[in-house]
Amino acid sequence: MIRRKLLSILVILFAFLLQTTVFRSLELADVVPNLLLVVTVSYAYIRGRTSGIITGFFCGLILDMMYGSVIGLYAFIFMTVGFIIGFCPKIYFRENLLLPTVLIAISDLLYGVFYYITEFLMRGRLHFGFFFLHRILPEMVYTVIIGIVFFRILASLEKLVITRRKEE
Repeated sequence: MIRRKLLSILVILFAFLLQTTVFRSLELADVVPNLLLVVTVSYAYIRGRTSGIITGFFCGLILDMMYGSVIGLYAFIFMTVGFIIGFCPKIYFRENLLLPTVLIAISDLLYGVFYYITEFLMRGRLHFGFFFLHRILPEMVYTVIIGIVFFRILASLEKLVITRRKEE
């Protein structure tokens, strides 16, 4: 149990560092992949709702502290995504790679819409089509491409931790 928590903390920090340093220099269409969202979706899909909510809270809180204009906005969005995706392990099989890909895409779309509503629509900026084509869609595509690889790595790490725990 302690190994899973430690692994989660290290993965969140590693994803945050990758997202804010390495992928900033690899921007495509002025967007970077949202690795913290991929971590939230992955843990919610692999471990369930509770882990998705907790992981989403901490991923969102890190973003709130670094980039947020309001503390708690990203945490709320990520927790909501973690909660919704947390229902999927009870419905679908975990070995399928298509479902996590679709879930990452839907989650990034949901994140983009929530972000638009709270940061732009509330301020009277009504250009959703422009925001969708120039921010949400490119970020979603980039996040899905990177997210497939990142999900595979997280799933392998999770299997490794579970098998070690069973051996002890």
